[in-house]
Amino acid sequence: MPGLTRRRALTAGALLATAAGTQTLLAPGAPAASHSHGGSLEPFDEIYKGRRIQGRPAAMDDGMSGMGGGRHHGHGGGYAVFVDGAELHVMRNADGSWISVVSHYDPVATPRAAARAAVDELQGAALLPFPAN
Repeated sequence: MPGLTRRRALTAGALLATAAGTQTLLAPGAPAASHSHGGSLEPFDEIYKGRRIQGRPAAMDDGMSGMGGGRHHGHGGGYAVFVDGAELHVMRNADGSWISVVSHYDPVATPRAAARAAVDELQGAALLPFPAN
C-alpha cells in the first residue's frame, strides 16, 4: 500500500490491540476506580514547549479540533486531547494510567501528562491525523 510504512502499521496494530483490551476492561461492571474523575479529567488548555495542548471530556467536544465529525469514542475513556488542534488519541489503562498513540510505551498519570509526553516525543514535528476505522 502506498504511504503505509512499517512504523504506521506497527502503531496501528498496537493501538487496535490496546483499544480492544481497554474496551473490554471498561465494560459495565468494571471497578469504579477505572471511572474515577479524581481531578485528572479536568479540562486543560496550555502552551507546553511552544505547543498548544488541550484536553476536555469528550462530551464537551464542540468542534475545536477543526476535524469535524467522524470521531470514534471509547479509546480515551470519554476524554479528548489535542496538540496544536490535531487530535491526539489517548487511551486509559485498567490501572488508571494513560497512554497515547505517540508515547504508548510510557504510561502517565493524566491526559495532560500524555499530551506533554507526546510533545516531548514529537520533538517539534507536527502531529499527523491518525486514520480511524
